[in-house]
Amino acid sequence: MAALERDSAAMPAAASVDPTPLVRVQGLGITHDGEETATPASVTFDIAPGEVVLLLGPSGSGKSTLTLALNGLIPHAVPAELSGSVEVAGLDTRTAAVAELSTHVSMVFQDPDAQLVTGTLLDEVAFGPENLRVPVADVLARAEDALRRVGLWERRRENPDRLSGGGRQRLAIACALAMGSPLLVLDEPTANLDPRGIEEVYAALAELVAAGDRAILLVEHNLDAAVGFVDRVVVLDASGTVVADGSVDAVLRARAEDLHAMGVWLPISTLAALRLRAAGVALDPLPLTPDELRAALIDATPSSSGRRMSRSSEDRAEILRHPSHCPTGKWMPGSSATGATASDAPLIEVRGLTVRRGRTDVLHGIDLDIPRGEFVAVVGANGAGKTTLVQAIAGVIPPPRGAVRIDGLDVAKTDARMLSRRIGFVFQNPEHQFIAHTVFDEIAHGLRRLRLPDDEVRERAMALLTRFGLEGRAASHPFLLSGGQKRRLSVGTALVAGAPILALDEPTFGQDRARADELLGLLQELNDDGTTIIVVTHDMQLVTEYAHRTVVVSGGRVLRSAPTSEVFADDALVEAAGLRLPPLARAFRDVPGDLAGITRLADLPGGAS
Repeated sequence: MAALERDSAAMPAAASVDPTPLVRVQGLGITHDGEETATPASVTFDIAPGEVVLLLGPSGSGKSTLTLALNGLIPHAVPAELSGSVEVAGLDTRTAAVAELSTHVSMVFQDPDAQLVTGTLLDEVAFGPENLRVPVADVLARAEDALRRVGLWERRRENPDRLSGGGRQRLAIACALAMGSPLLVLDEPTANLDPRGIEEVYAALAELVAAGDRAILLVEHNLDAAVGFVDRVVVLDASGTVVADGSVDAVLRARAEDLHAMGVWLPISTLAALRLRAAGVALDPLPLTPDELRAALIDATPSSSGRRMSRSSEDRAEILRHPSHCPTGKWMPGSSATGATASDAPLIEVRGLTVRRGRTDVLHGIDLDIPRGEFVAVVGANGAGKTTLVQAIAGVIPPPRGAVRIDGLDVAKTDARMLSRRIGFVFQNPEHQFIAHTVFDEIAHGLRRLRLPDDEVRERAMALLTRFGLEGRAASHPFLLSGGQKRRLSVGTALVAGAPILALDEPTFGQDRARADELLGLLQELNDDGTTIIVVTHDMQLVTEYAHRTVVVSGGRVLRSAPTSEVFADDALVEAAGLRLPPLARAFRDVPGDLAGITRLADLPGGAS
């Protein structure tokens, strides 16, 4: 069907791709100092000018490590043993200097803070070209063009520290663009961006590669945004070996079930389609986008889809009558009941909260109640004040006295040790909370502060590490973990004290699908047992799947705090907040029958996905 054919307008035409490889990776294995196992273990692929290559793999497969070898940071700056070879524009990265390689490869790290060094946005973007001794006029032209592409030109004289996490992500991308290198390596470039910002960044990158003389290697978990931009996919397995290399259709469509079994992210619409296929709905070819899924469902035969829709309708009606029958074990988002009753006093009370940074008010007189036992998502555009709000609630940023109370306790008057027993906080960048030299000691630290016996500390720490798939890295330094592993460790350190409230900033950042599902399942279990969960996220599908209540923040103010289904039913609110409807909400909004209006994977037939 024409509606299911991939849109190639946003991708460089195959005829424009130069057959001479820009990058050639042959049998690459990388073993960090202090480690015995190579990760990745064996990688071979080429990248030609004009290609946009998506690198996928489970957390810990070596994707970020591989990217650091492309510009020589491994082994020149990060000690590691390499087997095989990496050539960039004919240069061997073992022997070529990083400065020389930087003229061929620009890099955006997973953590943008790791590459920001100057006092203004303009200076930051100009820094790279200046070090290449590019003429001043060209430096300024490159800097202006790059900042305009990412929407930061009007803020060029500000300090990068004043940007939100998403703003710093945009700035890091601008720095890479200004280098003018033939290869742009992007490691999770949209992880901290709001939905509108993601669209704008990918539109800018599409313009960049349209000429056909630049290539992009992309490590990305948000495939809903990336799938229309990419024209080739390379997949690593858990050991860091290439198991697939081909077009989007050949890999993501044809091998979706295999990738799903490996724990690799797939587009949300594809996950939904796999569920529906398992329920007997003919969907061929497999949809990758909400538009494709909608078109396929509209074209589905009435007999098969009608039978399925009827069963789904009965299931959902049963869930509404008996919430314990819900597939996730929770009330459906937006149902009138939650973990608390209307008469319960709120667990968290925020009154007149104003937070100032420098001379700027970041939050303006916020009033907010969070009932005990709820799963709450805090959403909004970059710079809206989401992270600041949750940090103030957790006491990470000292709020004004009386502005935040947890179970009647004034956060501003409470010492850190006492507060940590009331609320655990997980930072957006996990490294910001690591203090120990081994993964085991990082978990054990919180238990030792409780003055537990050594045997109990070891037993509980190892049990938690096993639960998060980190038992094999107990002796490793936390900074040597992959991005996804660092995230799981940071969540573990917040959980270990058993606080009744857990607040997390972008909890799925850097996670593969299997680990993200595992982590969210754990958060849901904790919520089922009474823990109040607060999540700051840009993942709208995560919000609809798990959150009872959604708090929409814009311009340092709360626009709305309401049941999740009510928030996403308000198109004007979603647009005003710079958000987008979740993929499933877009896919099922106009389909006929009882599937119309479904927003969660959990509400689809077809078994676990």
